[in-house]
Amino acid sequence: MSKRILVVDDEKLIVKGIKFSLEQDDMIVDVAYDGQEAFDLAKTNVYDLVILDVMLPKIDGLSVCRQIREFSNMPIIMLTAKGEDMDKILGLEYGADDYMTKPFNILELKARMKAVLRRIKTEYNGDSEAVINSGELKIDCESRRVFINNQEVNLTAKEFDLLELFSKHPNKVYSRENLLNIVWGYDYPGDVRTVDVHVRRLREKVEPNPSEPKFIHTKWGVGYYYQNKKNI
Repeated sequence: MSKRILVVDDEKLIVKGIKFSLEQDDMIVDVAYDGQEAFDLAKTNVYDLVILDVMLPKIDGLSVCRQIREFSNMPIIMLTAKGEDMDKILGLEYGADDYMTKPFNILELKARMKAVLRRIKTEYNGDSEAVINSGELKIDCESRRVFINNQEVNLTAKEFDLLELFSKHPNKVYSRENLLNIVWGYDYPGDVRTVDVHVRRLREKVEPNPSEPKFIHTKWGVGYYYQNKKNI
């Protein structure tokens, strides 16, 4: 089945180039040139992935990303003309799954898209466990939904991938480099700080007290691991 992609940028030549390239791969591409139009499309349609520029008229891309996260976990790749780390970190903080700095190579963008889409449907290590219960935390791996005390928590695709990986392999410590390789893909050229941002965001959503984690713990100098303190 063809993937449906939303491309958002106020530079029409960039949109035209991305649209043409993706359509060559049999993808269905919708386009928007401002933040309001992007939000309206995302609200009324189901997309496999959104390519979203940061600098947009009417509503900026970061705000659009944050608003989309209020009702959907559809994957989002942010585009930014700035190379500053803060722009990238803000994009991740607001719920983006990945980012790219303009100008970029269309082949790299498509590689990033494939990595994000691949992670969504990947079952780690062939583990077929459908539902994981850790006290008040319930992880439904088939529907990719998470509940705390029967209240659903909205996670981004990457946040869910991290939580699923951790929970399926309790007490196994993953370094930041390991997590980049497993969750973002072996060809992902990202920074290990990306992992820290996602783990912190994930803790804020699933931990009763993020400063004293119950589920996702830090092994200082090594990485992260999953353990339910209730069962210690």
